[in-house]
Amino acid sequence: MANREELGIIRGARAGDAGSQLALGKLYLFGSASLPLSVPTALHWLSRAAQQGQEEAWMLIGNHVPYQIALPQAPQVLRWYELACDAGVLNAGLVLAQLVLQAGPAQDALRAKAQQALEAAARAGLPEAQWMLAHQSSGQPLSAAPPAVQRSLRPDAPRNQVRQPWRVNNAVTPEQYAALDALWARDRVAFLQQARPQLQALLAGAPADAEAARTSDWLPGPQQLALLARCAELLDPAEPELPQCRELAAYGGDRQAQLALGLWFARMDGEGRRQRNGIAAVNFKRAIRWLTLAGEQGLAEAWYALSRIYLKPEFSQRCVAEAQAYLERAAELGHCGAQLECGIYAWRNRRADEESDVRAAYWLQKAASQGCADAETMLVRITAAPRESGWMANIVACLTRELLESQPLLAARLELASLFGLSRAEALLLDVKRADRGHCLVIDIRASYGRSKRRLVLLRTARERQTLDRIVRVFESVDCGPDGLEGNYRQRLYRLKTWLQLGDGDLLAA
Repeated sequence: MANREELGIIRGARAGDAGSQLALGKLYLFGSASLPLSVPTALHWLSRAAQQGQEEAWMLIGNHVPYQIALPQAPQVLRWYELACDAGVLNAGLVLAQLVLQAGPAQDALRAKAQQALEAAARAGLPEAQWMLAHQSSGQPLSAAPPAVQRSLRPDAPRNQVRQPWRVNNAVTPEQYAALDALWARDRVAFLQQARPQLQALLAGAPADAEAARTSDWLPGPQQLALLARCAELLDPAEPELPQCRELAAYGGDRQAQLALGLWFARMDGEGRRQRNGIAAVNFKRAIRWLTLAGEQGLAEAWYALSRIYLKPEFSQRCVAEAQAYLERAAELGHCGAQLECGIYAWRNRRADEESDVRAAYWLQKAASQGCADAETMLVRITAAPRESGWMANIVACLTRELLESQPLLAARLELASLFGLSRAEALLLDVKRADRGHCLVIDIRASYGRSKRRLVLLRTARERQTLDRIVRVFESVDCGPDGLEGNYRQRLYRLKTWLQLGDGDLLAA
């Protein structure tokens, strides 16, 4: 668990401080006594620091982050390798060449620079660069590195560390793997029965767990990893092969195995409830490590599980702020339960921050779109229409095309009132441009009409969104305030009555 100094660095990095982001990237890149070594996480923070002008950040990326880690984020990190290559970093030039020359179309100038960097790396003796140049001259398609010189890219091994070649277990033939792949798509039960001998042969030559794998040169290939991950998903919790299978699949990078292993170390399910099955003594430190790795691969359930851990009273580093941060990350990735909790938290916090109701509506609407009945119930409560919303019924019959064309601003306000159920005062006084928040309208006319209350109106259909966009364009160059073209509330109300030629009895009081 992070110590006091590292917690300060983490808070500063999340707050946007460039120096803290650089320091946190270093901690994850080289490891520390408290934080796990994680090159993908290091790349995330170093990239953010580099965006704020930290030169050391992109030098570290070029020197220590390999191609396999950079590939998923190639569009965002390509420029850091280009800068490091220009500064003379050979490893950066090699990764730049791998990203540019193997990824497909690119600018001619960048491809030329990448080719020059590849040739320089080959002259310096880097085997991957020499192999790529040899394949270029032979006309064969390029790949990241030759099988003979590929290196194990464990998530806990920095680029400059000496690595041994992969130890490939040949107990299972490619034909057997192909047959298992076909069976996986048809029948999972039959797959497990057929895969048991192959799994036992694979586990016999593999380390006992992830910690043993870290100190060895063992790393599963793609077919081995798929076999381990699929069997870890299907094996019964009581079977003796499951712990080793799950740990090795998690070590190999399978995110579902990392999630399952993290929950096992925390002895809880995905909702944070205590489970009987799991490690004998809860190990939150190891649970957080594996859940973080799974979350970094885009698994919302992992971030949600982390938020549950940081709320547990028995966890020595319990922190509500950390829990909320992980909860929001899970919500951003589409976790329905996290979206509901974020919406409830924001709604309860609306007195401290007036804009919290907008965030609450956003998250609750996301959860409701996934079928969450509790979120839909809260939305109905938040967006209740005013009692005067039916006043438009007496006016619609009076509207003609000539009337609408003579007063485009009033016509737009009446259309808005009819579509979203606004009261008369809300329709006449609403600042349409400021009210539009994308997913909802903020109806707030308290500055001009003291009897009103702030409320929200949700945009639920594409028709509502299109209509609102058209109405907003009508008011783009118009000052909607009381001193603007439309005047104050009395003037607007008088214009409405005379325009429609109605008496006071025909317009309901707001």
